[in-house]
Amino acid sequence: MSPSPLRLETLSGAALQAALPALSRLRIAVFAEYPYLYDGDPAHEARYIAAYAADPAAAVVVAFDGEAPVGMATCQPMTASHEAVPAAFRARGLDPARYCYFGESVLLPAYRGRGAGVGFFAAREAHARALGLPAAAFCAVVRNPNDPRRPEGYAPLDGFWRHRGYVHRPDLSCLLSWKEHGDDRETPHTLAFWLKEPL
Repeated sequence: MSPSPLRLETLSGAALQAALPALSRLRIAVFAEYPYLYDGDPAHEARYIAAYAADPAAAVVVAFDGEAPVGMATCQPMTASHEAVPAAFRARGLDPARYCYFGESVLLPAYRGRGAGVGFFAAREAHARALGLPAAAFCAVVRNPNDPRRPEGYAPLDGFWRHRGYVHRPDLSCLLSWKEHGDDRETPHTLAFWLKEPL
């Protein structure tokens, strides 16, 4: 018997703020994996999630197994996101005010393949349309295909994203910093954008 689909809910306002500690825990767990190799810490998480806590137009889509959150995906108007993101668009002559920025999509490994990824995109695109935003964008870390830390059998999500209608823009990128496992400080990482317009 195949497992049942996960229950998805889109939260905003006070409900979103209540979900932020769980978002931090999921980010630390999932982004520890390749390709992000993120060595999460509370100080970095507090700085990162402040952008959602301060934005009444932000939303988080939560995947529940029963009452337990096992995955989350975030979105907000790009103009309210971390400055490196809208700055990358302005540098290319693109108007950040047109875009909903999808900050992350994290799902515990045991729950993958049950439709949450598709649901995360559908719910965030619906939130973007409700905000009157005609386009969406997200970014993904750029790694060398020959990176020795790349696990055997690792499959990037490029095909999944293209199937959802997103176009890779390697010419459009930003720098975000985090600490990798084994490092003693944060270092900058290049992330390239994927765009969908119109929604």
